[in-house]
Amino acid sequence: MPTPRVLVADDQPDILQALRLLLVDAGCDAELVGSVEAVAARIRERPFDLLLMDLNYTRDTTSGREGLDLIDLVHAHDPALPVVVMTGWGSIETAVEAMRRGARSFVQKPW
Repeated sequence: MPTPRVLVADDQPDILQALRLLLVDAGCDAELVGSVEAVAARIRERPFDLLLMDLNYTRDTTSGREGLDLIDLVHAHDPALPVVVMTGWGSIETAVEAMRRGARSFVQKPW
């Protein structure tokens, strides 16, 4: 069975490294990116089995709008790619909107 490929997107390097350690320990191949643009580029380059992504990438932004729009962009390219969103600034409304746009799950940070 092939090793699961997980794309992890977060603007915080410590979060990326913690998730890399967890995913590699679980037997996954984790690729790390820190921006919306990098996610868009990577999903065009190769297929992934899962996208684990933050909702906010611009400093001092907490609305989640960047990540919500990114879900749309990702699913326009690959409608079957499972997306799990995570944020430290979540609300019920944001979680519902993420799921409406196709996220499979919503994780509140810190985990």
